[in-house]
Formats: sequence, structure tokens, C-alpha cells
Amino acid sequence: MKIEPLTKASFVPFGDVIEIEGAQRFPINQGFAERFNDLARVDVGEVNISIVSANPRPQPIALNLMERHPLGSQIFYPLQDRPWLVVVCVEPQDAKSFRAFRATGRQGINYARNTWHFPLLVLEDESRFLVVDRKGPGNNLEEVKIDEISLDLP
Repeated sequence: MKIEPLTKASFVPFGDVIEIEGAQRFPINQGFAERFNDLARVDVGEVNISIVSANPRPQPIALNLMERHPLGSQIFYPLQDRPWLVVVCVEPQDAKSFRAFRATGRQGINYARNTWHFPLLVLEDESRFLVVDRKGPGNNLEEVKIDEISLDLP
């Protein structure tokens, strides 16, 4: 599977790319700060804000399951300027529907509700992310095992 750069246009079927490039912007705090507005469509109901610290998986990366969240969207935004990977698909049992993206450390993603994706993939130890997702009753995690796909990093 080829890893492609993460862009707003390429990620539309799966959710939003969160970045300041092209965002509506305006000064706040008496001109000492700038706000970049309306970066993602959050669809969660009651909001859970978390920080996740992740470590790299062994290479080549074994993609052996996919997950989705039927009750709400899920945001991952890096807290360090480190590149990371995003793997999504339309149908978990169709390897041709898989796409892999390399995100910059200044790009986050918002998985749309019901988007199949692989768990968080980082390239450096102790990579931290701000996570915004749903909390509350109901099961908001569905996982499915898949025939293993190997993801080699260039």
C-alpha cells in the first residue's frame, strides 16, 4: 500500500483534516493572538477531551484489524510537530479500498462517524495527541479483524 500525503481533498470521504492552512482567521485578545476558526465538524454529543501518548509499532506495520465509531466522530491532533500515519478504508474486507496517509505534525484529523480506520500510528516514541470524542452510554467502538496487510515505511 502506498502512503500518500494527507490533504483536505484526499481525506473528504473519511472526515476532516485539521490544519490552519486555508482556515478562516481573525485577531483576538487585543491583537496578541490569532484564531483559526471552524476547523472540523464535531459530531459527538457529550464531549470527552483526552491526551493519548503513543509509541511506534514494529515495522513493517501489520494491519490486522480496523475500527470505527458508530455514535460519533473522533479527532486526533498532534501536540508535537512530528509526522504520523493515518490508515482508513471504505470496506475492511476489501484491501483495494484501503488508503494510507502521512500527516505532518501540524495536521490533525477528524474521523467522521462510522469511518473505518486503523488505530493511531506514530513514528516516534511518546508521541502525544489531543483526542476529542464521544462519551456517554452505548458502545461507540466496533472492531473487525482483517486479513493482514503489511505497511512498509519508505
